[in-house]
Amino acid sequence: MTAPAAPAGLAISVHGLTKKFAGREVVHDCSIDVPYGTIYGFLGPNGTGKTTTIRMLCGLLTPDGGEGTCLGYNIRTQSALIKRQTGYMPQKFGLYEDLTIRENLEFVARLYEMPAPAKTAQDALHRLGLEQRQNQLAGELSGGWKQRLSLASCILHAPRLLLLDEATAGVDPKARREFWDEIHAFAAQGVTILASTHYMDEAERCHMIGYLLNGRLLVHGRAADIIAQSGLVTWRIATDDPVGLKKRLEGRPGVEMVSSFGAELHVAGTDASALSATVTEITAQQGAKAEPMTPTLEDIFIHTMTKANLGAEQ
Repeated sequence: MTAPAAPAGLAISVHGLTKKFAGREVVHDCSIDVPYGTIYGFLGPNGTGKTTTIRMLCGLLTPDGGEGTCLGYNIRTQSALIKRQTGYMPQKFGLYEDLTIRENLEFVARLYEMPAPAKTAQDALHRLGLEQRQNQLAGELSGGWKQRLSLASCILHAPRLLLLDEATAGVDPKARREFWDEIHAFAAQGVTILASTHYMDEAERCHMIGYLLNGRLLVHGRAADIIAQSGLVTWRIATDDPVGLKKRLEGRPGVEMVSSFGAELHVAGTDASALSATVTEITAQQGAKAEPMTPTLEDIFIHTMTKANLGAEQ
């Protein structure tokens, strides 16, 4: 079999990736193209194949089916070359808590066989704003600072690809925002980032996103294109009785999904006329206020997941 050529401008180009564990297929026929310098976000429920897909994309896990390239290398036959240019940041903090920030970074720099570990660590300290805390024990850091230290450790060898596996779970909103500012700065320098996340605000920060369910890539592309191509029509309804109104709307013509957002409801469907008629009728009876809105990514993903689950049951 001839090895696939690396497409120009694409950091990752894979087609038909499939993976099984103990006879169970966890990823099915996955095909993705990711340009250099792109932040690609993977969303989906736990156990749906996000981490397995990411590991296959970058050659850390050999697929049972499919082919492709990552950073110009064949994911099957040149995985060692891919690993040397990849930085991996897991959800769980994995550095030594009884070492200081600087000691951790110098240790990791030696593992990467960097020629000047102390200077490499100093550059990372400066880049991630850790200089003032460099002598603090890692175990004494808050979640946000541990996250920053983890990011510093995985960029010591100047990787061309970063893997972020639920890297911001359990971190406060301010720390998450600062983290994503750093991620965008790396992307602007040409680094490609693959990130799995459960947070919709983080998905909106990605250049491209993919939604995985039961090992299948159901949605893929840029957020604006996904919204434009969804065919989903959404109404926002403000009401004093969201629970009662939700029950009245469910199952009515045109209503495929009703989601609660505080005192508001998002009502969505693909039959615009039927949905409009139902919303107009019900809100008039309830004295609620309704207005059409652009569907959010969350609306689209919930609708996509609901349709997929219904299809699987039939």
